[in-house]
Amino acid sequence: MTPTTSKTLEFETVELAPSYAVAVAVMAIGLAVTFLQLIVGGVVALFGVFLLVQTALLRLRFTPTELEVVRNGTLIRSFPYSEWSHWEIFWPPIPILFYFREVKSIHFLPILFDPKMLKDCLVARCQRLEA
Repeated sequence: MTPTTSKTLEFETVELAPSYAVAVAVMAIGLAVTFLQLIVGGVVALFGVFLLVQTALLRLRFTPTELEVVRNGTLIRSFPYSEWSHWEIFWPPIPILFYFREVKSIHFLPILFDPKMLKDCLVARCQRLEA
């Protein structure tokens, strides 16, 4: 297997592998909170289950010109890099949230995919403009 270079990430289509870490952590927190507060813990645990299902179904695909959100192989939405003005991965030691701003809107996505590959693809394809 050859190592992935920034040139490869820049010019080829890359689909990110799923990462279940955030979903499992939210479910575990929900179960722990259930011992203190049944309703709140149950809601948090259900949200974790929702994230688990989304992790199994959704994929991010970086093409040479845009970020695509795909569900079961069907394109849901695309975001051309030319319209991006900023991106950020929140809490880098344990990445949990991905944020990017387009000219007309902002987007927040939980990290349901390989965070290292996400950052590598973003650095290779999207200039990170500061506000």
